[in-house]
Amino acid sequence: MPFETKVAEQKHFLESLVGLGEPGSLAIDLGCGSGFQSLALADLGYRVLAIDTNEWLLRTLKERSASHPINATCGDILEIETLAGPASADVVVCMGDTITHLPSFGAVSELVGAVARILRPRGQFVVTYRDLAAVELEGLDRFIPVRSDDQRIMTCFLECTSAETVVVNDLIHVRDDHGWTLHKSRYQKLRLPAEWLLGQMRASALSATRQPHAAMIAISAMKLRT
Repeated sequence: MPFETKVAEQKHFLESLVGLGEPGSLAIDLGCGSGFQSLALADLGYRVLAIDTNEWLLRTLKERSASHPINATCGDILEIETLAGPASADVVVCMGDTITHLPSFGAVSELVGAVARILRPRGQFVVTYRDLAAVELEGLDRFIPVRSDDQRIMTCFLECTSAETVVVNDLIHVRDDHGWTLHKSRYQKLRLPAEWLLGQMRASALSATRQPHAAMIAISAMKLRT
């Protein structure tokens, strides 16, 4: 999918949840990657603090967002309170599976609490991620085609290592003038039940509900307390 198409898709999704930004409204994009959500939020009228640990992706975002009010910052999303003060953000998003890359359920709870503290009253928190908790895939069902075109074929296979974690193995075949080359990577992700995450949000004084989404778990939450 072209980058611009993905930005437009995310803009439509986010506008339905957080609306247009008022002058000076701050949105924070946790795990911003190359900037689908950051650019979408900027197009909706927010000034954006975009945070990621991948400096190459941040450089790409800076190149694409030169005319947008986006501050692309290298940092750990678990240290968000060192980058944003209490009750300073109108919107916080953590999308595209970022939250499942955290090291533990405890780290997820820590992040939810931090987000609740940096949100203004009636500020909103939006999370999306793939549901790896509902079903434990077995046998050949563990092999999942991700995307493919004439130059690249990406497949992953999953190893459920516990009730809380899964190991994702990515196999990427890339074609160049010399033929096909296989690139491999392996990493752990969390299997987060939606009801557990909803409970963590509500325990942090966030009014949280699931939202319709074709491919992922989507949750939006609003800060209740002043």
